Amino acid sequence: MDDDALDDLVRRLTALIVKIEERESQMVAMLEELRDFNRQQLVINTRLETLMTEVFRQRLNGHEA
Repeated sequence: MDDDALDDLVRRLTALIVKIEERESQMVAMLEELRDFNRQQLVINTRLETLMTEVFRQRLNGHEA
């Protein structure tokens, strides 16, 4: 392989590595956003479960919600 072809290959590989690292950074940020969303969803689910339990309890006791 001549020097020009080797230099071109090194440039292309370097550019590819930079793109991969950029994508990795984006994916890490997206994963953190997803984790935050999931934590919020767990709180919402807990609230809904509590609310639904109370509604069912009232109905079983003859009270309308």
